[in-house]
Amino acid sequence: MFKSLSLKVIIFGFIFTFFSCFGQSFFIGLFNSSIRETLSITHGQFGTIYASATLFSSLLLIWIGKKIDDVNVLKFAIFVTILLSFSSFFFSKTSSVAFLFVAIFLMRFSGQGLMSHTASTTISRYFTKSRGKALSIIWFGLSSAEFIMPVLIVYLLTLIVWQNLWVIFSLIVLICLPLASYILVKDVKLDTREGGQNKILKEENIKNWKRIEVLGDYRFYIVSLNMLAMPWIATGVFVYQSFVTNSKGWGEYTIAQSFMSYSIFSVITLIVAGYLIDKFTSRKLLIYMNIPLFLGTLVIIYFDAPQTAFLFLGLVGISNGLANLLGSSTWAEIYGVKYIGSIKALTTALMVFATAFGTALFGFFIDAGFSIEKIAFIAAIAIACSIALLFTIRKKLNPVYL
Repeated sequence: MFKSLSLKVIIFGFIFTFFSCFGQSFFIGLFNSSIRETLSITHGQFGTIYASATLFSSLLLIWIGKKIDDVNVLKFAIFVTILLSFSSFFFSKTSSVAFLFVAIFLMRFSGQGLMSHTASTTISRYFTKSRGKALSIIWFGLSSAEFIMPVLIVYLLTLIVWQNLWVIFSLIVLICLPLASYILVKDVKLDTREGGQNKILKEENIKNWKRIEVLGDYRFYIVSLNMLAMPWIATGVFVYQSFVTNSKGWGEYTIAQSFMSYSIFSVITLIVAGYLIDKFTSRKLLIYMNIPLFLGTLVIIYFDAPQTAFLFLGLVGISNGLANLLGSSTWAEIYGVKYIGSIKALTTALMVFATAFGTALFGFFIDAGFSIEKIAFIAAIAIACSIALLFTIRKKLNPVYL
């Protein structure tokens, strides 16, 4: 299906999305209890630190992320992997609130931010006709991490002090990822495209929007509102998973086990949606993205049995699979690929900001005495409003042709 270089680029994307898990909320959330116990801080205090550090990382990402439009992919990738290794090592040294703030800032910036940004931007730029399928494959990396890591980390925490785990992560990243990047993308340049430079594709006739032009397009804000629903809601649940399990009376490992359901449905969605995007375009699938997430909030509101955790995270997994693909391909379809790094830096920063918002909002609600059902009800209203707005412009999401 893919030629040699294309396959290498896909493997590169898969590896980078997998290792982006170190900065993802679900992963850091696994260490929530250990960190709070070490530093003697509350849920709300942890949420405030997490949110503020994430906010700063999103602001820096807007500036650093756009450099991928100007720098060789290999050089950018090695920079990102070395930064991730350093960030993981720094995280292991967390001994105060100040250290925790810097550690989370570095992990969110390098892990969730730059690792996923590097992978999705490289794929979105390189692939044209097969973009949907290529994106679906690389996001298997993150889905694989979401499937494997929760149960693995919960087990490892019974054997190894949490700080030492982060030292191990740092060494793995430093040893493996720069070498993998060199092997896989040393031949990929900024103008390297699927099928070669001589292949004439309709997409080349699309107007390539600069970031400043995108910011003047009202469609960008409505689409972004829908793209950001998943990050802020899912992050709140992942970071405060111990609160959710206590509120629902679920077992200690219920959510960690339920991540398997989340991952399985994410993978199934990635497989199906990748082909649908190449056949129907991302723009036509966008309206369906958050419907499973909306149904998931209803599950939290009306059901308490431990088994419903699997249903809830399965529905979230479907929306997550769609969001991962559509969050990369939609912008390329509407605004072209020439400045996609700059645009993706902005949208990735907004996504990271949304996770900060979700963490702070959940922490505020929890400290204010809100139940998880009330929080889910607020989330359901927000999702419904964003879908309604998107419905009004669904026929206006076409690119501008030259």
